[in-house]
Amino acid sequence: MLQGNVRKNSPIMSLNGPLFSCEDPHVWRGVYEKYWQVVELKSENKGKKQGKLLALDKWYQEALPTAIAGRSERFLTQSELVKLMEWKLTRGKFRPRLQQMVASNPSETVERCTRKAFGLLPDISAAIAELSSLKALGPATASAVLAAGAPEQVAFMADEAVESIPSLKPIQYTAKHYSLYLQRVKERTQALNRVDTEQTWTPHKVELCLWAWAVASQLQPSLLQSSCDEEAETRKPPAKRQKVK
Repeated sequence: MLQGNVRKNSPIMSLNGPLFSCEDPHVWRGVYEKYWQVVELKSENKGKKQGKLLALDKWYQEALPTAIAGRSERFLTQSELVKLMEWKLTRGKFRPRLQQMVASNPSETVERCTRKAFGLLPDISAAIAELSSLKALGPATASAVLAAGAPEQVAFMADEAVESIPSLKPIQYTAKHYSLYLQRVKERTQALNRVDTEQTWTPHKVELCLWAWAVASQLQPSLLQSSCDEEAETRKPPAKRQKVK
């Protein structure tokens, strides 16, 4: 894992500390570029569900946000909410009972509630509370709903992302703990945008990096190391030409 501030000319990232502490946007960008490789890696380690996670993650990260953005008002349909829960449980700990409970929410209730929640933004606490009125939705799942439609304001409460922030251990699935987590993620987002000329960092993008770093650290640390080496290589100054005598 990453340790402290990474100097621009540092050839290799240290794997001894949390990514969250790193202030170098090049390092974060290198991790972000490895995201889909990490998802594939995680998917391959799912046993009977091998391959399922990759398809669900593609849907959540790409298709669902596009669908939400294409509506005159942001909301989720009941089938989308059910699939979102399937994605969340496949990505983390699978709890069949939650899948059944979320499917019992009436379509009209889901659309009305999710529409109201998006309308409450930027009051994220109020939006989380509104979504939590639906069956099987706690702060974590509610944050996944909001992150799909408002990634520039909200980060998903992924276990791996929360636990990668030292001050937030042990994880608690409460609105208060989520608020603390989002505050820290937003602080890092703002810090990265201050020093990154591209200024494309969002809370959701930072959360994806934290998740990818944590998962790769467990399953294949060498993937992170290759990311470090690639970033270092791109930042090397051009070699000076030797004068011909």
